[in-house]
Amino acid sequence: MQRLTTFFAYQPGDSDSLRFEKFAAFLIAASCCLAGLVWTLMYTLIFGLSLTAVLPLSFVIIVGAVLVVSHRTKNHYYTVYAQILCIMYITAFIQWSIGGIFDSGFVMVWSFLGPLTALMFFSVRQSVLWFALFFVNLLITIAFDGFFSMHGYQVSIATQRLFFGMNLGASSLVVFIFAGYFVKTAVSERERANRLLLNVLPGQIAHRLKNNHGTIADRFESISILFADIADSTKIFADMQPDAVVDWLNQAFSVLDDLADQHGLEKLRTIGDNYMVASGLPIPSRDHAKEMARFALEMIAALDKLPARNGRQIRFRVGINSGPAVAGVIGKSKFHYDVWGDTVNVASRMESYGQVGKIQISKTTYELIKDEFDCIPHGVIEVKGKGEMETWFLVGQKDTSELSHPRSFLL
Repeated sequence: MQRLTTFFAYQPGDSDSLRFEKFAAFLIAASCCLAGLVWTLMYTLIFGLSLTAVLPLSFVIIVGAVLVVSHRTKNHYYTVYAQILCIMYITAFIQWSIGGIFDSGFVMVWSFLGPLTALMFFSVRQSVLWFALFFVNLLITIAFDGFFSMHGYQVSIATQRLFFGMNLGASSLVVFIFAGYFVKTAVSERERANRLLLNVLPGQIAHRLKNNHGTIADRFESISILFADIADSTKIFADMQPDAVVDWLNQAFSVLDDLADQHGLEKLRTIGDNYMVASGLPIPSRDHAKEMARFALEMIAALDKLPARNGRQIRFRVGINSGPAVAGVIGKSKFHYDVWGDTVNVASRMESYGQVGKIQISKTTYELIKDEFDCIPHGVIEVKGKGEMETWFLVGQKDTSELSHPRSFLL
């Protein structure tokens, strides 16, 4: 499809939407030109070499020539305007040259493609003018139907039926195909927009945002927050090229994103070389601290496996805290789902006062996970703004298989 959309009036700077618009303009014009050739042949066989047979051929010549001009000037709107004018007025002239509405098989039904094409490429307000012109032509056709019938051809009933079948059938097919094309395009764009929205917001929050224009804010009684920061990042990246730095960070944070998805966690943001993720929101979970602990352990193990670059390895300080918090959506033009509260501040302190390659946790988190995870006391540390705090290092998960699957002594 991409190759098809880059041959007509294409310029290297064209956006995807502009390329598809140009392709649609070409497709509509080319289809109508093909129909014009068929109608030219049909009218020639029935009416001979006459004005009626020449009119659809003139449509093919005019629109075909404008297609060439549009391609050379890279301006597809020449084709759009030519298509609208020709389809509206040449079909009207064909209608009047044959005779009445019934004699021609209502060939003027094709002219409705004019305002329909305008609706595809212009605003509704601009398209109203084209529809008004179509309506004027329709009124002329109805008002002078008797006059056109008297001065037209004597068309047999069988020929009238043929005309009706071809005009209504072919024009309906064209409308159906292009309406389907634009509907499919609109659906694809909507799905793409939804995917982009889900990359920024949690699924449940995105759904609420689309259905609610008010403030989105929730209070959670207990969640877990993890902060991870690359140690000595300035020194590590000092002599690296910008693209190499971004590529390395992307590799590391992609690993974290995949793990967060596997554990059902919510990535909140990445600021520079700092990574923040939450557990227990937007859907509350009783095991939020345990799931966060599993994520943190797998995170350290996965990052240790990343290959070194320039003899250097990316290493993180990690901090976790658990407790109440408020979460919600802020911003108008760029939405952002964030979390606030003392729980978040303490989690940040757990990271900044932690040690490289280790996971420092607060007492609140320790109490929630101590039965299933091995933790080493780090003692009491002085935390800015909080005073003395007792902390632990999370080192692994306990083997609970014997407790989860007690041995049976019944034979």
